[in-house]
This record gives sequence, C-alpha cells and structure tokens, in this order.
Amino acid sequence: MDDLYREIIIERFKNPGFRGELEPNDFSFEDENPVCGDHIRIDVRTDDKGIITEALFSGEGCAISQASADLLIESIIGKSIDDVKQLNKQDILDLLGIELGVVRLKCALLPLKVLKAGIYGVGKETDLSDLE
Repeated sequence: MDDLYREIIIERFKNPGFRGELEPNDFSFEDENPVCGDHIRIDVRTDDKGIITEALFSGEGCAISQASADLLIESIIGKSIDDVKQLNKQDILDLLGIELGVVRLKCALLPLKVLKAGIYGVGKETDLSDLE
C-alpha cells in the first residue's frame, strides 16, 4: 500500500492540480522550513458564509511538502473556515498515506501551518502548536 501512496506523492509533486496564486484573495500567507528550505504560500478565497471557494499554493521544496500542499488544498475547497481550523497533523498524514520520520513530518506539516497562520492572521514567528 505504501507504494501506491508514494506514487500519488510523486504524481502530485510533478503535476499539482492546485498550484498558482489567487489575486485578489481573502487571505494569503507564506512561510518556510529553515531546516530544509521548503517554502509554501497559500492563497484562499471564501464566500460570504465562510466557505472556501478557491485556494491555490505556490512555492518550492521537496516532494513531500509540495504533495502535502496540493492534497491539503484539494481537501479544503468547499469546507468552512471553522472546519479547516480543526485540521491537524493526523489529517495530513491520512492524506499522504505513509509513515514519516521527524524531518519529513515538518515538510508535510508546513502547508497546514501556513494555512492556519493565514486563517488566524498570525505572523510566522507564532507557534502553532495545535498542529501536533
């Protein structure tokens, strides 16, 4: 089963469906993982009821961070901001479908950190410990 998920990660890395930038957007945030250099920006548009109608990511980094961003964006379109606030580390691991070591886990969680920072309107120095 891991091989299937690895193939999905490589496919999402090579051919992301949600890469780009939204201008204008309702919120945007970007951050990086200083250990490995992964960089993610997420732009989001919502409707008047707080439902995410469009979202895209941009940036560069390893296959895990980029695939995680693409899968995360796909999973949040159509969801309310309140529902997205509830996403956590396990949700990302479920999307990726494979076990990750500590270093790769930081890569996988960067998109969720960026998304939540954008939602909460916080600076990149803020500790988003609810991801754990």
